[in-house]
Amino acid sequence: MKKVYMLLVGLLILFTMNISPAYATNNPRNMYDVKPGDYLGKIANTYGTSVNDLKRINGLQSDIILVGQRLRVPIMYAVAPGDTLWELAQTFNSTVQSIKNKNRLTSNHIFVGQKLKIPPKQLTMQGQYILMTREEFKDWLFNHRFNRKIGKIQEHHTYSPSYKQFTGTNHFSLLKGMEEHHVKGMGWSNISQQLTTFPDGKVAVGRPFDTPPEGSYGLLNKAAMRRIEADALAIENVGNFDKGNNKMTPEQRETIVTVNALLSLKYGLTPSVDTISYHHWWDINTGERVFDNSKGHAVKSCPGTGFFGGNSTASAKKNFYPLVLQKMKEIKASMR
Repeated sequence: MKKVYMLLVGLLILFTMNISPAYATNNPRNMYDVKPGDYLGKIANTYGTSVNDLKRINGLQSDIILVGQRLRVPIMYAVAPGDTLWELAQTFNSTVQSIKNKNRLTSNHIFVGQKLKIPPKQLTMQGQYILMTREEFKDWLFNHRFNRKIGKIQEHHTYSPSYKQFTGTNHFSLLKGMEEHHVKGMGWSNISQQLTTFPDGKVAVGRPFDTPPEGSYGLLNKAAMRRIEADALAIENVGNFDKGNNKMTPEQRETIVTVNALLSLKYGLTPSVDTISYHHWWDINTGERVFDNSKGHAVKSCPGTGFFGGNSTASAKKNFYPLVLQKMKEIKASMR
């Protein structure tokens, strides 16, 4: 009887080992759904990685994770006939070089049955900032969970820095410069905007999504400012888009449309003057929404008199919202 009991225990342990998500052979999922009681240290230990690596793989700005959030994790994989490193890298959101480094491979040759640890790609991060391509941002946005309800997206242009200050590689230094101005110059707690788009088409996350923007509207009426910002996400588009100044690059144009479409899908918004709002439509001192009736009010030209044809409500309805709606349809079709 004792031998039978020990045999059953052994089989149970073996079965548990074989279905472990961290070490299952040819597990097609390198995604982990956060469950109650999970924390980064526990997940990192399960998948044989570190908390820091998990944060860089998934673009986490803190150690906080929410139930239902999806995290990319490293997996063990047994090479099957026809596999190549390139195909494995594409399938599991990795790179050939990182697979080779992790497994100490000196060539691209792999053989059937070989066990490989496949680490997902790490995002480009510096401090709180996460710099991404459009596709990386889509992945980041839909895998994350947030607590704050979002009802509107705010459109801005930086005016300064403009295209003259962008070198193609100084994304983080421009973000830090904006943060310093917002904190030291304006007295705010952090950089004001959640998202920043760049002339090369990259997009960066800055202020955490669950923290409302700060200081964009109602500078002389803090109660109005808090009310306006409570359900808002702010986007700063690097450039001076007033007519006669920077001509928006095709890459940034595509990113602005795509980011607004992705956010609208994420939060269930239909593009309109109520859900995608231009800074120009608000009195910056009182927080009153004046739309195109700006006479006698303190308003900015932001997001630019040349932003997708202009900064009026008519221009937004004619030139911007239709592009966002079309992109939303394209994204939904691609996700089926």
